[in-house]
Order: sequence, then C-alpha cells, then structure tokens
Amino acid sequence: MTIIMTTKIEWRTLASEKKAKQLASIPKEWLNQLATNIPPPTELDVTSYPRACGLLDERELDITESDVTSLLPRVASGEWTALEVTIAFCKRAVIAQQLTNCLTEIFFERAFASASALDEYFKRTGKVVGALHGLPVSLKDQVRIKGLDSTIGYVSYINIPAERNAVLADILESQGAVLFVKTNVPQTLLWPETHNNIFGRTLNPNNRSLTSGGSSGGEGALVALKGSPLGVGSDLGGQVTTSILTLVYWVTDFIRSFRSIRIPSACCGTYGLRPSYGRVPYGGCANSLEGQDSILSVLGPLSNSIDGLKLFMKAVIDSKPWMQDPLAVRKRWNEEEYQLADHGGGQELCFAVLWDDGVTVPDPPILRGLEMTKKALLAAGHKVIDWTPLKHAEIYDCILAIGNAGAAEDCSVVVAVSGEPLIETMLPNALESETAFKPSSGTSVSAYQLWQVQKERRTLREEYLRHWQDTVAVTGTGRPVDAILCPIASSAAPPHGTTKNTNYTMIWNALDYAALAIPVSKVDQKLDVKRERKTFYNSTDQSQYEDYNPATFANAPIAIQVVGRTLEEEAVLGMSEIVDSALKTRRAKL
Repeated sequence: MTIIMTTKIEWRTLASEKKAKQLASIPKEWLNQLATNIPPPTELDVTSYPRACGLLDERELDITESDVTSLLPRVASGEWTALEVTIAFCKRAVIAQQLTNCLTEIFFERAFASASALDEYFKRTGKVVGALHGLPVSLKDQVRIKGLDSTIGYVSYINIPAERNAVLADILESQGAVLFVKTNVPQTLLWPETHNNIFGRTLNPNNRSLTSGGSSGGEGALVALKGSPLGVGSDLGGQVTTSILTLVYWVTDFIRSFRSIRIPSACCGTYGLRPSYGRVPYGGCANSLEGQDSILSVLGPLSNSIDGLKLFMKAVIDSKPWMQDPLAVRKRWNEEEYQLADHGGGQELCFAVLWDDGVTVPDPPILRGLEMTKKALLAAGHKVIDWTPLKHAEIYDCILAIGNAGAAEDCSVVVAVSGEPLIETMLPNALESETAFKPSSGTSVSAYQLWQVQKERRTLREEYLRHWQDTVAVTGTGRPVDAILCPIASSAAPPHGTTKNTNYTMIWNALDYAALAIPVSKVDQKLDVKRERKTFYNSTDQSQYEDYNPATFANAPIAIQVVGRTLEEEAVLGMSEIVDSALKTRRAKL
C-alpha cells in the first residue's frame, strides 16, 4: 500500500475531513427524521429504538427483522425486491450508526445500483444470481472495496482508495450479495475493543457504557441492531490489560490484544464463526502484522442466526475461493460433515465443558451460561463431561512471543507517516499522548529465536491433538469428545477500556480450531451474584474476582463458544445448531 506523506500537524485535519465525508454520505432526510428523537447518552439500552424511531415503515421493519433464511426466499419469489431490501437495511444501518457509531465507509448509492441490477436480472430471467441474491452484507473495514478506503483505524491510510476488491468481496458479489457499508475497528486492528482517531468509539447497543468488543466491534454492534443481516469480521484472539504506563509495558500488553469475531459476538449478543485458516479467502484485505505467517488472522461471518453463518460459509466455499486466493484451502463444502457423519450422526454427542483455563476463572454470568448449556444438552439426551485444559498458559506465552517479534515496529512505521499518536489505552477521556510511538529494540528477536517459538507452537499443537484424541477413553461413545464448550471471555462485555482477559479466544487461534459463538442469556442482577472463592490461580485471577459486581454488566449478553478441530467448520455448525436448539427448548420450558 502506498502511503501519502503528511506532516504531523495534519493528522487531526485529515481525520476530521474523513469523518465529515462519512456524514455527508448519509441521506439528509434520514438524518433529519432521526434528529428529533435520538435517545440521550444516559439511555443505555437502545436495542428497541430502531422499531420506535419512525424511520422504518412496517414493511421495512418486517424486512430488517427477518433472518437470512426467511429473507432470501421472499426475494427469490419476487415478494420483495433486492432494492427495497437494500434500502431498508441502509436505513437501519443509519439508525445503528446514530446509536453506536459502528460504521466507516458508507456507500449506499453503489448498493442501490447493485440491487437494481439484480432486480433487472431477476425480472428478465426469473432466476437469482446466486445463493445470496439481494442480501445486504456488511464488511469489516479491512475488506477492500474498489474505490474506497480501508483505513483500519490509521490516519495514514486515509485517501488511499483500493485499486480492486478483496477476493471475498468479489465472491460475495458473484453470489448476489449487495455490499453497502464497512464497519468500525480499533486503530491497528489489534485491540479487543473498538476505537480510533478517525471515526471514534463504537458502543454496545445493549448497554452503551460497555464495550462492543473488537476488533470487529462495528460489525457486532451493527448486526446486533439488525442493521445488517450478515456481516464479515476477522479473528485473531488475544489478551489485553488496561494500564499501559511505559513503552515496554505497552508493547507487551498491546500485542496481547489481537482481533476477534467471537468477542464482539459475545459482547453484543450475536452468533459468530471463527473458521480455521484458509477456509475463507483473505486475499486483498488490508491488515496489520503482514508477513507474520505463523498465527494468522481469518475472516468469518456474524449474524443473528446460525443459519446465516452456514449460508455464508457454504456460498463462499461453493465459489471455489482457492481459484482466486492461493492461500485458500482447497476443501469443498462437505454435507456429510455438516450432518455429523464423524460424530455419530448427531445422536448422543459428548461435549466437554472447559469451566476455566487454569489461569483465570470466569465471572459468575459466564459460569451460569455454561451451566445452562450443560443442563440443556443433558435434557436433550447428550453427554457432558469436564474438559481438562492442557498447557494453556504455555500456549498463551507462545502466541505472545510470536506477536511481539515485530508488532511494535509494524505499528510505529504506519503512525509515523501521519504523526498520529498510537492509541495507548481504550479508556474514555484518557489524556492523549503527544509523542508518537517508537519501537523498543528490547522487543526484537532474531529469526532463529522466532523459529524456536514457532517450533514450540507446533509441538504444543501436536500435544493438544493427542490430548483430545485420548478422551475416547472417557466419553462412552467410542469417539473422542465431539466438541468443547467454553467461555469466550472471562467476563461479559466490560466498561470501555477495561477488557482484561480474552485468553479464551486466543487459545483456539493458536491451535487453529474452528469455534462458534452462541448467545445464551443476559446478566441477571439476582442470579449472577459473586460466588465465594478462597483460592486463586494468580493475582490477576484474584483481582478479577474482587472487582466483580453484576451491576457493572447490566443487560450485557452472556455467550459461550462451541469449539471443534482444525477445518471442522461444517461439523461445528452442525453441533452448534444442536446446542442452540437445546438452549432454546429449555428456555421455552422454564
């Protein structure tokens, strides 16, 4: 990517102009209609506002509140046109933007033209273009669209429009998807919260005092408000601490904050899938840490149903992405795997619950979510046992060492171009650093040293596979554990800038396991009181326990993840449907 050189003084002006351009891309009549009744900042839960604001008529509400599997047939039958569906979701995305600040690039006119072309094709042929015909799809900012910026939160990348689409964007359009917005990310993409110096902070629609997660936080907020029926995020989970007092601490803690799909899904209450590397094409996307090829970011879907995730995966894989991206895995959609042919056909599955990782015990709401899931699965006739974590702390250290090898320099090179300061904390109202970040030579390692860490990671992956295989002795099914159920984070969505631990996503990235986020419930002030504990794994574990107060997490979603093994996306989708169905059945009976 070519970066336009600017002086340090210019970065605020560039950011301000970019934000003004974004505002100008929204139809004024929509903004005027919303201006009189936007809820004040003190109104925290804004999930009901889209229905009450008056911008959407009853037909548009029906459209935007339909899930993917009911929306697409109505377009394919001609009941709804692609254009009216696109207009409805554009309106709802604008509502979401006013409430949570979740968008970056807004390109409605282009979307309307695409939708009109689809309608013309349908009128002329009576056929749909592809599996996603007429479906609006939102994209995380890093997915390049020809003619649009992908700043990934950096001022230095403003006014550098993409010369061509990312591979995934081309595939989605070839399947009939209508691309209409891109969504907000943290500066650098490497935080589990969402804030940057261009577009600002994205809020959680369930409680705007809480984080929407990151780095796909814009997608999480938009999909949760049903401003998009299907979104694309990226995932490379990690851990972050919040107090960054010196450069050395910043380097260490910052790289613990790798991006995620599952964290925003958990924070905002959506479904989200982290596929294994190569299952969804990444070619042509903007990124951080490019050249770090050991633990790689992946793209995956967010939606308000597992059906939406499945539809995305099947449509993308059926397009043979390996013909367009040399790093995409040549693996066709396998219906037998989805029907759980390797997992007893889905009859009497054996799930294992990872209650904690031996490093940090999750807060009471997260444990309650796991307990609810266990009870639901037992009631549905499945087996549930405990999962013993294997060397999780060692795996965390390994992924941290790999990322630390070059992250500081990677980020400093980009911000140095504009003079923009590197964001050192996600806390609101923190004092702005006037000194641009400079890498510390103390964090560098030789190529040989890096190879040793990557070798250790390979060894740990081999050990974990054997550990999983050995569970065949305790499942009673004649198979190893079918899937692991575990937290997505040690807490529900925390207040802005206070995310402390996302180890529970990082572990599966290090192992490259497929994992799917499922919303289970919401924090309950009566049910989720502090549970008595007398022993702790470490000082961080104790601090989290002592700081916990259910009132802090009012109305925050509770979520769990279903984890399968490498390239087991079809089976993870199939097993997640079983988990989700069991939860819904149990809730209906209570």
